[in-house]
Amino acid sequence: MSSCSWVLLLGLFLPSGATLAQAEPAVSAQAIRRIELMPEGGQVTPEIIVSPGLSTGLFFDAELVRDAVALEGSESFSILDAGQTVIRVMPSSQVTPGERFLLTVRFRDGAAPANASFLLKVHPAKAEPLVEVYREKRTIETYQQEAREARAVALRYQEENARLIAERAAPGGLTGLISTGAMNAEGVSVRIMTNSISQVSGNGVDATMLQSYRSTSRVAVEVGLSVKAGASPWTAKGATLKSKTGEELTILRVWQGEPITPGVPARVIVEAESTVASSRATFTLKLWEETGPRTVTLGNVTFP
Repeated sequence: MSSCSWVLLLGLFLPSGATLAQAEPAVSAQAIRRIELMPEGGQVTPEIIVSPGLSTGLFFDAELVRDAVALEGSESFSILDAGQTVIRVMPSSQVTPGERFLLTVRFRDGAAPANASFLLKVHPAKAEPLVEVYREKRTIETYQQEAREARAVALRYQEENARLIAERAAPGGLTGLISTGAMNAEGVSVRIMTNSISQVSGNGVDATMLQSYRSTSRVAVEVGLSVKAGASPWTAKGATLKSKTGEELTILRVWQGEPITPGVPARVIVEAESTVASSRATFTLKLWEETGPRTVTLGNVTFP
């Protein structure tokens, strides 16, 4: 392995003043969002997270008046499909992260509440795939399912907390890689993909270098980025690594040494959990910034 590769991997274990965006733990099973509408109304309008290119479905326990479904800024959505009890939405690439669109529905039977509203909030890379909306009393089965999902979430957070505690107690540098089992006798494998960068979108932020790494239980992607002259500095806030089949790796951290400014390229490192088998797929890496709408999407990311 080259000396620069060792510097990269050691840097993942060394504390510094660099920017570190710690990702929220991913849950092994996708939890279903459930919203209960109050008959008397007056509740805060629920927010539902949507994202360009990702589908979000709202399932209702009562029939809707299909012609009365209204979405503000509907021209900004590539899909708006209203059925008797289901609404499917998908924002287009023209929306801006942080934007909110008001969705209103009316129920066919006229019982209270006769109408309901939801705020669709745009996220650059994540969306709630399934939201169940209850106007009537929920069945015991739905509460039992929700309890099972809550236990799965709690277990995942417990595992994440144990991992963080173990890493904090481990030594840094090469000793840390060995002691935590992140590296075995085969070392860390590296793949240089700079000459085959597939940049889907950048919004003024361009990839200039791309390398991937794999150890026994982790993968990492190192991306060199630059911003155009006159653009504001860019700092990574979060990332996703999603395969072509839709599977997402659990992001452990997003590291950036300094804000990227015009004329001063810098690198971003994304580290994720992955076995050797699960890292054999082809992934799309999506990065979004700390404040603002600019995202970077890179396709055909593979690991050694």
